[in-house]
Amino acid sequence: MLMRHSLIRESKQIMKNYRTKIISNQEISPGYFRMKVLAPGFGENAHPGQFVMFRVQRSLPPLLRRPFGIFRTGFLPADCDGLPPVEFVEIVYKVVGSGTSIMAELHQGDRVELLGPLGNGFDCTSRQGEKILVGGGIGLVPLYMLAGELIENGCSVRLLMGGRSRDDIFAVTEFERLGVETYISTDDGTLGEEGLVTQVLERKLQKYPAAEVYSCGPMAMLNAVHNICLEHNTPLQVSLEESMACGVGACLGCVVKGAGHTEEKPSYLCSCKVGPVFKSQYLDWSALAQNNSDCGGCA
Repeated sequence: MLMRHSLIRESKQIMKNYRTKIISNQEISPGYFRMKVLAPGFGENAHPGQFVMFRVQRSLPPLLRRPFGIFRTGFLPADCDGLPPVEFVEIVYKVVGSGTSIMAELHQGDRVELLGPLGNGFDCTSRQGEKILVGGGIGLVPLYMLAGELIENGCSVRLLMGGRSRDDIFAVTEFERLGVETYISTDDGTLGEEGLVTQVLERKLQKYPAAEVYSCGPMAMLNAVHNICLEHNTPLQVSLEESMACGVGACLGCVVKGAGHTEEKPSYLCSCKVGPVFKSQYLDWSALAQNNSDCGGCA
């Protein structure tokens, strides 16, 4: 049975289905692409940590939409004087399966379909103070809008970027332009410090014990971040990378177990509706630790 935790908010979504076209689709690192899509009116309802469901219009397969985190929204100058600026939403995705392989072949002007913005994003109501963002690979995507909003709120923001190699690190300059202090670590040492991003987190929490942490990335990384924050009694919000079929809570394909879940008193949380962002204390981490999913753009 699907349960709702009394302290977890469920999204009151103002979503729209956009039958639209691609503005640009560029490879920014081996296997990673940035896609800008025309989306008038999208930005006013989008919040850090939300996502869109994406479908290619030109062909039937893949049949189901794919979920992608929102990297940013913005405006491009109008083509002609007197016309309004062109509003867009931008996603970053990693080619991991048939759906994202098709997306990588798309070009400017190709027709696509977006449903969004969807889900509950990060809680950014906390003003000022130290904030530490931890992103692994494609998990960096939802942290860009979050960093921008935290900076606007007067917070001091540090971003710990991790990946297997330099290929998994992107948008460093853009984060720094926001005013974010960035730290890079890679497993193989090809960029930044050699080692795990969680090792950097340990050091930063020793230096900034009153910090709040926000994280997105592979489940193994999130589990390690959770354990570190638990040890330091540090507030943590996580964005889960779960595969989704509908994005609106109808199929229940993205359900995760909530804290205190038992067979007698089941607690299930719908990632697309209640999440994808959760405060870490509301999740069953023993169950999540068995799920090593890294959707990387969700097929």
